[in-house]
Amino acid sequence: MTDTVEIFTDGACSGNPGPGGWGVVLRFGDEERQLSGGESDTTNNRMELLAAIRALETLKRRCRVVVTTDSQYVMKGVTEWMPVWKRNGWRTSSKKPVRNQDLWTELDELLSAHEVSWEWVRGHTGHPENEQADYLARQAIRDLELE
Repeated sequence: MTDTVEIFTDGACSGNPGPGGWGVVLRFGDEERQLSGGESDTTNNRMELLAAIRALETLKRRCRVVVTTDSQYVMKGVTEWMPVWKRNGWRTSSKKPVRNQDLWTELDELLSAHEVSWEWVRGHTGHPENEQADYLARQAIRDLELE
């Protein structure tokens, strides 16, 4: 497995909850693809998760993936919390149901098909692909507001 796909994700919300959007920049070699979408009543965390889910859904075959996100929620969720949640039947350490379990389980299934590593970047600090993903997410919110 030598193919490496770079994925840059971001989610945004106008109010939390409120209209939300997600944006993705995918890069494979010299090829780049941008994706975005939104929901009229959602949360920032759901949009962050959907960005990663929609990006992984586009991959046609097993590959090495590097996901770069500014969301501690998504990165820690995948790398630290999810294994514990799964062992606990999708319950937190305080025995409460995991929020956004529908999206976490969908993301977990998609991750199992690839070799995925995660990188965190601080948002809004000029990282070009993160800024582009943020722009796409915010544009998706503007598009919703025009409907």
